[in-house]
Amino acid sequence: MDLTVLNLAVPQLSRDLAPSSSQLLWIVDIYGFLLAGSLITMGSLGDRVGRRRLLLIGAAAFGAASVLAAFSSSAEMLIATRALLGIAGATLAPSTLSLIRNMFLDPRQRTVAVGVWGASFSAGAAIGPLAGGLLLEHFWWGSAFLIAVPVMALLLVLGPSLLPEFRDPNASGLNLTSAAMSLGSVLALIYGLKQVAEGSMGTTAGLSIIAGMALGATFLRRQRRLPDR
Repeated sequence: MDLTVLNLAVPQLSRDLAPSSSQLLWIVDIYGFLLAGSLITMGSLGDRVGRRRLLLIGAAAFGAASVLAAFSSSAEMLIATRALLGIAGATLAPSTLSLIRNMFLDPRQRTVAVGVWGASFSAGAAIGPLAGGLLLEHFWWGSAFLIAVPVMALLLVLGPSLLPEFRDPNASGLNLTSAAMSLGSVLALIYGLKQVAEGSMGTTAGLSIIAGMALGATFLRRQRRLPDR
């Protein structure tokens, strides 16, 4: 839902925070970039520290970042808090899916559980604009972020007693260098492209694109040499 709930709030937050066109693009997109870029890393982390523990840590971080985003006082602050939301959100999907795999051993039950899990994502994407529009009718743009706080609070209250803990005793080590390189490559490349889209064809945009491509190539070479990718 956080991917879509912000769309209708863009006019209001643009009026209050006065972001540049590039900043507005980052406000909208940074969440999805960091969410997608952190999923594999968070899945590996859950194997090591425990899926329930990571889920609860991510829920607490997501709730706190949602509050910070709601009360952001500048475009830069909103971009930073949306980035935090993306990282925290990346803990939720792999943790819940891993828990489902361990909790439902019967194939038919697991199929139903995964179906409900997938349907909840689709429902969230559809509900986002509707919920955002309803909130914006009565409150300020920051209320679009606060909608997630009660859900995260409920998870933190009920999760410890309802969810079992699972971890992989044979989990491989976290490759933080590779994770940082892949994410840095994508963000640098996208930053340069956004500068070009804004009409800035200067040195900064060009160097950012070149740096992103070079870092991506280095990442690929490094991954090919690693025994555990």
